Amino acid sequence: MHQTILHAFSQHAASCYPNECCGLLIRQGNKAQYVKCENKATNKADEFVIDPQQYADIEELGAIIGICHSHPDASSKPSDRDRAMCEASGLPWHILSWPDGDLRTIVPTGERKSLLNRPFVHGVWDCYSCVRDWYSEVQQIHLPDFARQDGWWEGEQELYLDNFAKAGFVALPNINLADLQIGDVFLMQIQSQRVNHAAVYVGEGKILHHLYGRLSRYDIYGGYWQRNTRLIVRHCQ
Repeated sequence: MHQTILHAFSQHAASCYPNECCGLLIRQGNKAQYVKCENKATNKADEFVIDPQQYADIEELGAIIGICHSHPDASSKPSDRDRAMCEASGLPWHILSWPDGDLRTIVPTGERKSLLNRPFVHGVWDCYSCVRDWYSEVQQIHLPDFARQDGWWEGEQELYLDNFAKAGFVALPNINLADLQIGDVFLMQIQSQRVNHAAVYVGEGKILHHLYGRLSRYDIYGGYWQRNTRLIVRHCQ
């Protein structure tokens, strides 16, 4: 990273401390430039969120070539979320520890994370991502993604009930468990007023799913999972 860009990045980190700063690297002609962004995260000390509209506005100024953020009172070692979001963005990520001033850059590897034992990162490696990735890897069916903020189930959004049909699924309200097919998806209500969890049936009585804050895993379908299932849906291939 050029010293003038690092200087601008460092000044921004200092001005935002003890919260995380965030910004974008853009290329204008032959020059790179650091552009400050407002951190829209609820917990600004531990994470950052760039407003999509601000991202789009900056994109009008030049090609985005990197994403920057600081780690206040922490090392520049990337978190699981950093790595996941770097992969999702397809761009290099530059992480600056502050006030230490250590800079680290990570780049997308292009490798898909294993379906099993992946860490939870909402919006990238979460329960819907697990279903999407299973369909992509096993069925070669590419399900659409849907915008979602962490904690959406605490508001009025019904991510699953409003969108399963748009993703090509139909409801099976009266299906017997004996008639389940591999790829059927269980929509569940877990400690929420909303249907906020999904699991895919992989056969032999097992589901693959990714609970909030846990590693993705297989479970036997029944008991707790069955009691909390509100709807079973099947993809119309």
